Amino acid sequence: MNETSPRASGQCHCGAIRYSMSTAVQHHALCHCSDCRRHAGAPMVGWGLVGIDEIEISGTPEIYASSEHGRRHFCGNCGTGLFYTNDQIFPGQIDVQTATLDDPDLIPVQAQIQTAERIGWMERLVDLPAFERYPPFE
Repeated sequence: MNETSPRASGQCHCGAIRYSMSTAVQHHALCHCSDCRRHAGAPMVGWGLVGIDEIEISGTPEIYASSEHGRRHFCGNCGTGLFYTNDQIFPGQIDVQTATLDDPDLIPVQAQIQTAERIGWMERLVDLPAFERYPPFE
């Protein structure tokens, strides 16, 4: 474990699974692929890749074989997607869904990936009105 790097903690929605990981990630990317979108029910998913020895997990995630080599780890209680492993693409490493971090800003995002599959309206987010909370509905 890389003890010199600061640590970040996170959890699933219900708190049954908690984790602590190094903030020294191999990458932190926003993935737009349809597989990630469908699994998360979100327009994109943030992933922070760390060595399996750089994360401590309390609780036992369920594991879903989402492809031949891909494994998606999620809370069996509340359904929150948490981790992704693929021994063919990145052996000995684990991708962490960074939106589940207690403070997602601890790990700056570095890139967007799989933009060929990005939802069209995601390109225009900066043009939309923004509200700090729910706007009044009329």
